[in-house]
Formats: sequence, structure tokens, C-alpha cells
Amino acid sequence: MLNQKTTDVLEVEGLNVLYGSFQAVRNVSFTVHPGEIFGLLGPNGAGKTSTLSAIEGLLTPHSGAIRVAGYDIRKEALAARASMGVQLQATSFQPELSVIEILTLYAGIYGLNLNKTQIENILEEINLRSAAPKRYGELSGGQQQRISLVIATLHDPRLVLLDEPTSGLDPQSRRQLWERIEAMRDKGHAIILTTHSMEEAEAVCDRIAIIDHGEIMTIDTPQAIIDSNRDKPEVVRASRKGKITLEDVFIGLTGKAVRS
Repeated sequence: MLNQKTTDVLEVEGLNVLYGSFQAVRNVSFTVHPGEIFGLLGPNGAGKTSTLSAIEGLLTPHSGAIRVAGYDIRKEALAARASMGVQLQATSFQPELSVIEILTLYAGIYGLNLNKTQIENILEEINLRSAAPKRYGELSGGQQQRISLVIATLHDPRLVLLDEPTSGLDPQSRRQLWERIEAMRDKGHAIILTTHSMEEAEAVCDRIAIIDHGEIMTIDTPQAIIDSNRDKPEVVRASRKGKITLEDVFIGLTGKAVRS
């Protein structure tokens, strides 16, 4: 349940992350509201992973504050982590277990007592009831991602972190996953989405933050970011078809160089 001290599901204030003398994140601040899909975009090495790791409690920042559902990630770590669900880009579940066995296992880890009928109903919601007896390793990439997303949200977390969830999926599977993410937003979840697809960010994100060299460069709706930069030839150049896109602005702000 959301702590009554805040209306934002996630608050990041003045976050700084250092690895020795290298500063990966510099004074990053943003909030994510209930019922919002918030995109965190940036080139490789921009600071996205370090920011997410700090939010998840996997690393201790040099300074700054992070609150999840009102709980301080340092002082109230268990409550903060219990309020979030995480889906990684590549999630390795036991390939020899059946889908229903995996869901039963992770429900138990979350402290949920779900019977077979309840689990089958969950699978029905994502159009995978017929896959219940199948081994996880036999599923397609899109089906595995749907299972991964369900597992990340079994405990109905206030905050959901999705790290490039549609990477490598075909267009049909990607659209289906977009619909699932939008359905979570409509139920009031706050969602952080990282993606390298500017099309995806434009299609599903309510607001986005572009981060580079550890600093937030801009935060706004995708269209507002396009509109505020379309008349700045020193920043962004039109695509070959003459229409300014979010990708054009992203490249204009972060540079054309390919990051390793």
C-alpha cells in the first residue's frame, strides 16, 4: 500500500553513483506517478543501469535519496523492495519446469498461496492457459516475456521496473507486451521502462527522461520533447523524410557516436 506521506510511487532526489573515481550518475532527480509509464532512455553507458540498480537496492549510492511507495530504500529496504517488481531483459527460469510449476514456485517465494485454478486464471489473462503444462524452455520468446512479466507482478507491486522487455521480439509479440504494460498502468501501477526503441518510447510512455554521461538532459512527454527541439537546428536535424522524430532529438542530444 502506498505510504500516505507521498503521492508519487517513486521519488529519486539528487542521486549520485560512483565507481571509485568514476561518477556514473550525477545529481539525478525524477518522480514516477501512479498510473504512469516513465521511460528512462540513454545510450550505452549513460547511467541507466546504475540508476536502476540503485532504485532496486542492488548498489549503495554515494549520495541522494530514493523512496519507493514512500519507503526509503536504505532505511526501509524490505518494505521498499516488497513494493516493486522487476523484469530484466534476459530472465533465466528453469527451462525443464512447466509453466504452472514456475508460477507456483514464485508465488511461494512472494508468500502467495495460489492454487492451480488461480494460476490457470492468471495464464488465461495473458492468453497462455494452454501453455500451462509446457516446459518453460519450449515457449517462444514472446511467451517467455509474458510469463516473466506476470512473475514480476504476481505480488501486485506499486512500482514495476522493465528493462528492455521487448528486445528481440517480433512485432506481434511486442504489441501484445505493450498492451500488457498499458493494462498495468491503467490499474494504477507506476512503471519504469528502459528501451533503445524510440518508437516504443513514443508509443507507450507518458513521460520520458533522456540521460547521458550520468545526467538527466530532459524530462517531459515524448511529444513535448520533440516540439521543444524541432526548431533547434544546432541540436537536431530532420530525418530523411523531413519529419522530426524522438529518435532525431535523442541523437541530437546524445550525439551520433556509437557507444560500446
